[in-house]
Amino acid sequence: MLILILKNLANRVGVIILLAFLMSKVPLFKRLIAKEKINFKDKIILSLIFGIYGIIGTYTGIPIEGALVNARVVGVFVGGLLGGPFVGIVSGIIAGGHRYLIDIGGFTAFACAVSTITEGAMAGNLKKDMDRSKNKIVFALFTGMLAEIIQMAIILILAKPFDQALNLVSIIGIPMIMANGVGIALFISITDSIYREQESAAAYQAQLALRIAAKSLQYFRKGFNKTTAYETAKIIKEMTHVKAVAFTDREEVLAHVGTGEDHHVAGNPIMTNLTKSILRMGQTIIANNKDEIGCTEESCKLRSAIIVPLLVENEIIGTLKLYKEEENSITQVEKELAVGLAHLFSTQIELSKIDYQSELLAKFELKALQAQINPHFLFNAINTIVSLIRTQPNNARKLLINLGDYFRNSLYEASEEVDLHKEIENINSYLEIENARFGDKLKVIYEIPKDVECKLPPLLLQPIVENAVKHGVLKKIEGGSIEIKAIDSKSKTILTVEDNGVGMNEETLLCLFEKKEGLNCIGLSNVNDRLINKYGKEYGLQIESELNKGTKVTMIIPKRERRIVS
Repeated sequence: MLILILKNLANRVGVIILLAFLMSKVPLFKRLIAKEKINFKDKIILSLIFGIYGIIGTYTGIPIEGALVNARVVGVFVGGLLGGPFVGIVSGIIAGGHRYLIDIGGFTAFACAVSTITEGAMAGNLKKDMDRSKNKIVFALFTGMLAEIIQMAIILILAKPFDQALNLVSIIGIPMIMANGVGIALFISITDSIYREQESAAAYQAQLALRIAAKSLQYFRKGFNKTTAYETAKIIKEMTHVKAVAFTDREEVLAHVGTGEDHHVAGNPIMTNLTKSILRMGQTIIANNKDEIGCTEESCKLRSAIIVPLLVENEIIGTLKLYKEEENSITQVEKELAVGLAHLFSTQIELSKIDYQSELLAKFELKALQAQINPHFLFNAINTIVSLIRTQPNNARKLLINLGDYFRNSLYEASEEVDLHKEIENINSYLEIENARFGDKLKVIYEIPKDVECKLPPLLLQPIVENAVKHGVLKKIEGGSIEIKAIDSKSKTILTVEDNGVGMNEETLLCLFEKKEGLNCIGLSNVNDRLINKYGKEYGLQIESELNKGTKVTMIIPKRERRIVS
């Protein structure tokens, strides 16, 4: 008898499990399995579904001793474990209420209704524990069996007469505890396998998106145009199973690689209303057939597509399109891949704009530095030359040449780099003029090896030398000296400008780059910003100074340019 009941009950549980497998294809159930947040409406729907599962379990029950040996608890208990207390209790009320109504007056009707609701509530409160469990299947098995033990206890307590209830429990207890416990475990096993499959698909999609982004980084960081779009489209086509990849801006097709590239030609204006609507509304759209795609070419083989907007600073700048040759063939994985790539590409394009703006800023900073050439220096230089024309014409001629070289060399473009020796020539032109004005008060020492190999942006070293002259040496009555030194190695060149002028106190030194009013350090601050922008934060100016003893400024120029965008 026991084996027969267990066998028949196992068959009924099998029907429930088959229904569970079919239900796993429902989008709402997939969201539940994926642990996505569900709203109140979804909870109501799930409660109805799992309640109906319980009702099916009742109708497939086996009549024994005036009662039903059934799998009703499987649907209700799983509903609680997956959906939480609300779903567990409501589905229990539905299935338990139905059990009571179809057998009003039956000696187990009320007990079965109460136990069904109790088990649903129990499962709902166990949801968080199951989510944290390392082995969900074992957890479901033992809690399901425990729930059935509780049901047997409720029957013994509520069903009358007690002798009949005890006889029933002795017959159905073990089969129901075992079969329904296993049924609940199998149901959770199905959902857990679906969850792991979704996780694996998501992990693959994320890994693929990152690999594509890594390969395409070198292109979109140069801007969003036909060349970069074409190279990126080729990468996506090679690394995925789609048949064609396309990019558009707001007006025209930038690139199309794969099936249909004979008529989807780069440079053509955007023709389809589908793409235009996406550019207008900014929503991702899936087209499942040729008519929805909107291609007017009769021979076009493209039958499905996903089109995703590209956004920069919340403005739509274009679209990414992935195409396939079969209708209704865009999968959820491909949708997630397309959306993920669009986000990554949007970020890359935005960074390219930041890079471009940084380059413009660097040029602007150089122009600002060039504009800072003190007109007083020019007037003083001219006055010095005028005073020497009659008495020392050769020296006056030499100073005019130096003055011309100084201004000509100060007009380099920001994108250029100059050899260190060229920068030293410009500095020397400046110092020759200052020497003519101040004579013995200014002494300059160069320690620049002839074989030094150093390329650096123009007007990088000169402002430091000018600062040492004006704010260091010449502020001393007796004047002083400036030493310009270069130490070269394979990986870097260390440049120092050291003077024995008036120096700075610690307070001034600490706020040197803060651009505060009263501090005339715009040149130093500008040089520091340019170094950091070009090479990185660790390459900023290093300044040592002591009041009445002098100042030493050090900069390091790496041999291999490093650009850091923070």
